[in-house]
Amino acid sequence: MASTSNFKDRVVCVHHPDAPLIEDYRAGDMICSECGLIVGDRVIDVGSEWRTFSNEKAGVDPSRVGGPENPLLSGGDLSTMIGPGTGAASFDSFGSAKYQNRRTMSSSDRALITAFKEISSMADRINLPKTIVDRANNLFKQVHDGKSLKGRSNDAKASACLYIACRQEGVPRTFKEICAISRVSKKEIGRCFKLTLKALATSVDLITTADFMSRFCANLVLPNYVQRAATHIARKAVEMDIVAGRSPISVAAAAIYMASQASENKKTHKEIGDIAGVAEATIRQSYKLMYGHAKALFPEDFPFATPIEQLPLL
Repeated sequence: MASTSNFKDRVVCVHHPDAPLIEDYRAGDMICSECGLIVGDRVIDVGSEWRTFSNEKAGVDPSRVGGPENPLLSGGDLSTMIGPGTGAASFDSFGSAKYQNRRTMSSSDRALITAFKEISSMADRINLPKTIVDRANNLFKQVHDGKSLKGRSNDAKASACLYIACRQEGVPRTFKEICAISRVSKKEIGRCFKLTLKALATSVDLITTADFMSRFCANLVLPNYVQRAATHIARKAVEMDIVAGRSPISVAAAAIYMASQASENKKTHKEIGDIAGVAEATIRQSYKLMYGHAKALFPEDFPFATPIEQLPLL
């Protein structure tokens, strides 16, 4: 068309090179927003050719554009998927389908797709965002291609990758939380976790008590001032080297117990243990270590409902 011009490898209006262009998908034209000049015609519409509604025709999808490209699969997932046959020509004399998808997909891609579905399913159960799912998928792809964890089940590798992704994204989950949504044991997830870090030559930040405090307190329906006090208690206990050798999760649970017992919102060992995934005896042991230094651990502005002297001694 005479009115089109290529300006610095872009299709622009000859009279208004800097004006944005409006695409008319119905007519297939590109129109200058300043003067209305048609600067391009027969524009290809890259949108879906059909609108699909979830409750229409019992799930039959008339769209032929397929799903989004997946760069983690070989060929970018640009393979052909054959739908189920309905006519007599779709089956042989023995009643078996003549055309099957298994022939068009490699075993490696089938394993990856199954693992990606498992990771997505586990993430949905504990409400993890898509960024963590994408990172876990990338980690699993690297482990799968490296073939360094041969002999380990894909479920264990997927669980370990999800655990690592949570740690790397700054929203760590405990092994018990991952084990609760997985189909493998905590011990196997721990083994795959160490092997994956070694195979990928990567690392994760050390977990701290602050990583779990807000989530545990929210699940226990504790007010903000109790959460702030528990965070302060746990941090001071670590700084004063009172709880050396104790896991951050057990220290966080003991700090929550101490702060709640000094407030009006008292929680028992069992309530805190059920949320944190820590045994009651473990909370008691960490609490005993912190009890003797309670005056130094509490923040100065904490509104005590129960004085420190009256806190349970266990």
